[in-house]
Amino acid sequence: MAGYVDDVVIPYDRDLGPVLFEHYGADTARRVAERSPGDVLEIAAGTGIVTRHLRNLLPRDARLTAIDISDSMMALARTKFLPDEQVTFRNADATALPFMDASFDAVVCQFGIMFFDQDQAFGEVYRTLRRGGRYLFRVWDSEQYNPFASLSFEVLKRFFPSDTPRFLCDPVACHQIDPIKERLIRAGFDPIVISVQRHTYDILDVSAFARALVYTPIIFEIRDRGGVNPEDIVDALAEAFRQAYGASPTRYPMQAILFETEKR
Repeated sequence: MAGYVDDVVIPYDRDLGPVLFEHYGADTARRVAERSPGDVLEIAAGTGIVTRHLRNLLPRDARLTAIDISDSMMALARTKFLPDEQVTFRNADATALPFMDASFDAVVCQFGIMFFDQDQAFGEVYRTLRRGGRYLFRVWDSEQYNPFASLSFEVLKRFFPSDTPRFLCDPVACHQIDPIKERLIRAGFDPIVISVQRHTYDILDVSAFARALVYTPIIFEIRDRGGVNPEDIVDALAEAFRQAYGASPTRYPMQAILFETEKR
């Protein structure tokens, strides 16, 4: 998530995190912790939302390593942990993991695989897992089920009809199950369990949520095009969410796909 820098990181963590990532992160941590792994790696850890849930549930003596390619993301993640909590943060590339073979009992990646080469990344996870080790990751389902992408694109198209910023379409561009399954099989993983998980969240401050969506890396596309005040887009997007999903609260739907597999 190299595009998450400077003024993008805080709204991502504070206003997108509770809506889009906390629920799924807690579920991921529960699934990983149920087998009491000793060494866990989290890839594309971002601002440490899932990392915090993992550390809360893993055995106290378990070693947790969190990596991301964004310095700004990692800097914020570090602030969520005390020095004695056995969390190691590293800036690292998911396609070239800086770890020895068979280093981990579990590897986790929440909503990250759409941003890097999957064949290389899956191969690296397989290499660094121990026999019997688990690999869990999520992707967003299509934009049909995730209005942070579809509704945002509709609103952005009003402001930029001929050259609409598309960054928020990238996270939902990895929803086709079969290609991912085939890449996992080629990497050597077996068995592979796939589940679709729907969730609804009550957004109390829809304006803050809309602003955080605009101040993802899509803000750089908006600024490059020029001629539009980003706050006007925020206002239009917030109103679109209220009209589509109600107000006080806004009942926001989302849908993700979970992959769980092992190294035999």
